[in-house]
Amino acid sequence: MPVTITEQLHSSPKKLTFAWTSDGAGAASGQTTKPVSGKVEQLVTVPAGGGVQPTNLYDVALVDEDGVDVLAGAGVDRSNVNTQQVLSASLGIVADDKLTLNVSNAGAAKSGTVHVYLR
Repeated sequence: MPVTITEQLHSSPKKLTFAWTSDGAGAASGQTTKPVSGKVEQLVTVPAGGGVQPTNLYDVALVDEDGVDVLAGAGVDRSNVNTQQVLSASLGIVADDKLTLNVSNAGAAKSGTVHVYLR
C-alpha cells in the first residue's frame, strides 16, 4: 500500500518521514528516492497519523540495500495509541543506501507515521 515519503537531507539532523497506509494484509512498504548516510539518532512512531489507528503491537523495519534493519529491531511491537520514540543507543547506521520502510501486522487499511532522524 502507499507510503508517502518526505526526505529532508540537506540539514543536520536529516529527517525522513514515512506516512503509511496498510493494505488488506496489514502491510505497507516504501523506499527513499535518494541514498542516505549517517547514524540513526531517533525513531518516532505515531499511530493513526490522521487515519485509522493500527492494530496494537504492529511492526516497522527500516531496511538498507543489504537487507539489514537499521533500526536493529527497535521498531517491533509499536503502540497503537501512544507516540513512541527510540534513541540512538538502540539504533544502527546507514552508509549511502536507499532505505525501505516495511510495516507489518498493522491490520487492514490502517495508518501511521514514522519519523527517522539521522546525523
